[in-house]
Amino acid sequence: PTPPPLGASALPAGTYDGMTVLVTGGGTGLGKAIAAEFARLGADLVIASRKAEHLKAAEDELAGLGGRLLTTECDIRDPDRIAEVFDRAEEFGGLPQVLINNAAANFPVPAEDMSPNAWRTVVDITLNGTYFMAREFGRRHLAAGTPGSIVNVGASYAWTGGPGYAHSAAAKAGVKNLVETLAVEWGPYGIQVNGLVPGLMPHEDMTADIRANLDRVRTADLRQPALRVGAPRELGWAATFLASPYARFISGHTLVVDGANWQRRDLVTPEVVPIREQLGRGPFTA
Repeated sequence: PTPPPLGASALPAGTYDGMTVLVTGGGTGLGKAIAAEFARLGADLVIASRKAEHLKAAEDELAGLGGRLLTTECDIRDPDRIAEVFDRAEEFGGLPQVLINNAAANFPVPAEDMSPNAWRTVVDITLNGTYFMAREFGRRHLAAGTPGSIVNVGASYAWTGGPGYAHSAAAKAGVKNLVETLAVEWGPYGIQVNGLVPGLMPHEDMTADIRANLDRVRTADLRQPALRVGAPRELGWAATFLASPYARFISGHTLVVDGANWQRRDLVTPEVVPIREQLGRGPFTA
């Protein structure tokens, strides 16, 4: 079945009235879709992104959906800049009650071709940046004695491994482990930590390599157990639930929203096609 229409919600109107939600990477793609659902439920939004053009996109599309909107440039690899962003957020609408760690980096590459800088960059943004954001959020709530909710956007290859994406898969495995670790450490102080994994949810901001793969296949729906791809708003609905008062007893859990695609198995194992061939690369040369 297709999902309810854009603008629908399972949560009561005004669930996030008077609350501030900080979303990293919230100016494009799935991060923007998540932010939009919080806004529709009344939240004030703080959107952080490294790129000014992404913040402009957020201002154009998110303003007016619900509460107020603040956009701010932030490289989540920089703990000092993160602290400044939280300072701005507190001046804007008080300490954010919800943090959505969505920002990440990724691109396909055979492990043997990956440069040390490529590895460091993806791990630094995806894993270290997620931790630095969570750390700042947690420290401020611990000091204030206030509850809060963190949702880390992950990937299913945190469980399965990700051939062709060794840097991202390793980093997302770390992100999943952070969910489980921080949920226990900070649970006694009223801070819940959960993960959220998207399936294939096409949107206008998809990277060129992912879009090229979809265009080449042209049967994306038939490659999902649900016989359809997901809609970005479905991820947003899941995020608003996980961070809501109705999910306060859910913590340390990673919810996969992909129509069971990551658990699909064939009755007969398909032939192995090396990652180099799948990416159209010739024989490896040192």
